Amino acid sequence: MAIPSGSGTEVLKRAALNITAADGDAKIIDGVANHIYTVLSIFVFNDHATDNAEIEIYVNESATTPRKIVEGLPLIAANSTFVWNDKFVLTGTDELMVNTNKDNGYFYVSYIDQDWT
Repeated sequence: MAIPSGSGTEVLKRAALNITAADGDAKIIDGVANHIYTVLSIFVFNDHATDNAEIEIYVNESATTPRKIVEGLPLIAANSTFVWNDKFVLTGTDELMVNTNKDNGYFYVSYIDQDWT
């Protein structure tokens, strides 16, 4: 299926990230100039068999200034899911970063990409 691109397009997208190492910051959305990203939801699955997981979600504004959205909370029970449904916006070269203290699980993000190039 072709995805529209170019000035004035608006496309619903998703990004997924498997967790392979604990306490490693990972970029899940890498902003591009002249784009606006509206994050709709973030699903986090803790696939650890016995341990709770802590998560961190933050935005690097223009790849330089971290703005924390979630840190250390909630404790996601083993084999459980956390859903962040509050909408927020990234612009231009902002980056959506995630982290967890466990090495099993994944992040899944749904977002709208508005292209104004």
